Amino acid sequence: MEEEARVVINLSEVELAILDFEAHWWRNIGSKADGVKARFDLTLSEYYERLNALLDNEAALAHAPLLVKRLRRMRRI
Repeated sequence: MEEEARVVINLSEVELAILDFEAHWWRNIGSKADGVKARFDLTLSEYYERLNALLDNEAALAHAPLLVKRLRRMRRI
């Protein structure tokens, strides 16, 4: 019998929204900074601090594995 490891996705609505925004921000008209300010009322620096913290969160990895892995690779460059 094979056991599956299950990760409980325990992310806040804001964290889920940040992951969703990061995956699709380029579809928005205007700059990323404008989109971040309008959607989250954060500066771009504050947004990236929160996004960077999410990249180390296993729940974020379970929720959006391709996005999180891509951003982790980019962070190492």
